[in-house]
Amino acid sequence: MSKQNVKTPLPKALVNGSHLRAGVEPGLAAVASKDRPYFDKAAKRDLLDSLDLDAALKPHYPSEHRWDYLLGHRLGGLIAVEPHPANQAEVSTVIAKKQAAVKQLNGHLKASSKIQRWLWVASGNVGFAFPDKALLRLNQEGIEFVGRKVLPKNLP
Repeated sequence: MSKQNVKTPLPKALVNGSHLRAGVEPGLAAVASKDRPYFDKAAKRDLLDSLDLDAALKPHYPSEHRWDYLLGHRLGGLIAVEPHPANQAEVSTVIAKKQAAVKQLNGHLKASSKIQRWLWVASGNVGFAFPDKALLRLNQEGIEFVGRKVLPKNLP
């Protein structure tokens, strides 16, 4: 683990021996610089550590869907964030990414650790043809579409 405090949320949530521990970074350091603008300044202050989940899981699941980021909140909760194009055609893809991530994280998270929020942030213009239908489907899958920025109200 690089420069990571073992008392922050992600190391506490990961089982000993998980290869994911090596990718945990302080603050948003594990979030690609192109994706950092998707986080509101006030929200950034509440995020103590981060993991580029996509990069960490790619060697093990090279051709499967992968969720982008796992973040630790100052209150101890875990938040999964997916910057992704926001249109009707991508709803099924984002749902598939979450379903894959749940399976891929099996054995890495302690039984007592749960991801409190699965957030989809638009990585461009928002173009839902039927927003109510898309949002209902996402809600049924436990995914919150947050628009163009992750705000403090989207966090635990």
